[in-house]
Amino acid sequence: MSEEIINKVANSALIVFDLEDYYPNGIRTQIDISQWLLEGFLLKEKDFRAALKNHDWLQYQNHFVAIRCATDAIIPAWASILVTTYVSPYAKKVVLGTINDLDTALYQEILNQIDYSKYQDKPLILKGCSHKPVPESAYVFAVQQLQKVAKSIMYGEACSAVPLFKKAR
Repeated sequence: MSEEIINKVANSALIVFDLEDYYPNGIRTQIDISQWLLEGFLLKEKDFRAALKNHDWLQYQNHFVAIRCATDAIIPAWASILVTTYVSPYAKKVVLGTINDLDTALYQEILNQIDYSKYQDKPLILKGCSHKPVPESAYVFAVQQLQKVAKSIMYGEACSAVPLFKKAR
């Protein structure tokens, strides 16, 4: 008398869009400008330039780099730009901000290059759980792109998805 258990999720037309599939592999490094400031707060141009000139920039070879000042120092705009001129020949990507800002910029580039036409009029699940550090901003950007083409979008896992969007008929 036992009935066969049918996996309705596996048999559904739902397509999973997993941002983790687009995660850019590579080392993320944060450079803190305050390490080259007097007591972490005062920029003395001559000393700052000398410190940058003597820094081992090769250590950032093929890294994704975020540049920021971890202290509340007020530094001129040219300081982070100058650091960028030293690190950019070695780094894959350089941004001003935190590692999260860096991941946001990386995802924005990647998601801009996707052909979303294969999701045209399809029901989608924007997969929520990930093992990699996918920034929330990547989900916001992805849903904007997917909303242009998808029939419907849910967030989470197929067994407990939250409806986000349904195209008007």
